[in-house]
Amino acid sequence: MRGWWQELAGLVLPVDCAGCGAARVLVCADCRGALGGAVAGPVRPSPRPAGLPAVQAAAAYEGAVRAVLLAHKERGALPLAGVLGAALAAAVLAGGTGPGRGEVALVPVPSARRQVRARGHDPARRIALAAAGRLRRAGVPARVAPVLGLRRAVADQAGLGARQRRENLAGALAVRRDGARLTGGARIVLVDDVVTTGATLAEAARAVRAAGLAAGPAAGPAAEPGAVLRAAVVAAPADSFARAPRTAAR
Repeated sequence: MRGWWQELAGLVLPVDCAGCGAARVLVCADCRGALGGAVAGPVRPSPRPAGLPAVQAAAAYEGAVRAVLLAHKERGALPLAGVLGAALAAAVLAGGTGPGRGEVALVPVPSARRQVRARGHDPARRIALAAAGRLRRAGVPARVAPVLGLRRAVADQAGLGARQRRENLAGALAVRRDGARLTGGARIVLVDDVVTTGATLAEAARAVRAAGLAAGPAAGPAAEPGAVLRAAVVAAPADSFARAPRTAAR
């Protein structure tokens, strides 16, 4: 019910831009441009965690981009999923996924149940659903495959360093029983809203490979031949881009 009311309120009540505060617009043209994917490209956290697949990001995690992501994730501004989904779709396309290259399964990194309850929604999954719709409209068959789940409790990642995050998440994720069915025949792209140290995506990749759903050191015989695991996110720190992105609007 909380999510339903938030969606309704976002549609009917006057709002200010989530990125810069411009009056009476959900996301202004400048802030939408910062999330438009014009600078989408590869990012490489340093140090790079073992097993991290190639990661594409649509924008630098700063300024308006950071403000929009936090408004959606922490303050329940659910209508922002549309513009964030478009950014995520741009990152997926930047990784070489395009029309005529087969179906794509977007696998969102899961949130802990307590976080979903506190926020009233699962941010990565909601953005993934919007991205899949945008990809389909661009001619790319895409679906969301929520096959990952937490198999043990993990600490809040906020305030943890790269090594602590890796230790916190080691072995925490697993693929659900129906994972092979939900991803069968599609190229898997792990998706999240933000990448910082890369620990979360590296653990997600380990779980997917261990279940035999993609090629890699731990992949089983069910992996598609030549199935290279990829990842895409809305945003990443500016200094992790292989090429320096332009400063986000405002």
